[in-house]
Amino acid sequence: MSSRNPPRFVPTLTEVVEPVVRPVPAQAHWEGIEEPVVQRILQRVDLALERRMRTALAQLVQEQVQAMMPRLRDEIEALVRQAVNDAVAQELESK
Repeated sequence: MSSRNPPRFVPTLTEVVEPVVRPVPAQAHWEGIEEPVVQRILQRVDLALERRMRTALAQLVQEQVQAMMPRLRDEIEALVRQAVNDAVAQELESK
């Protein structure tokens, strides 16, 4: 393993960043609502979030695949070209 010297100037942490603390909403909105109603509301929220997350994730995956397509085509073309060249070379050698 080669021993390298570290860079002359190494960045250092010079500022302490405190996390942002957001106040938790008061539970007053939930007071007086029966537990089964709260559970139904939470289930609806959960389903809505899941649907939205699936949609967002599907869109992100689609965008990534589209961005990769030109490179994938080039790679596949090169692989097919090489396979055909190898097959032709083997055929010519066997004659």
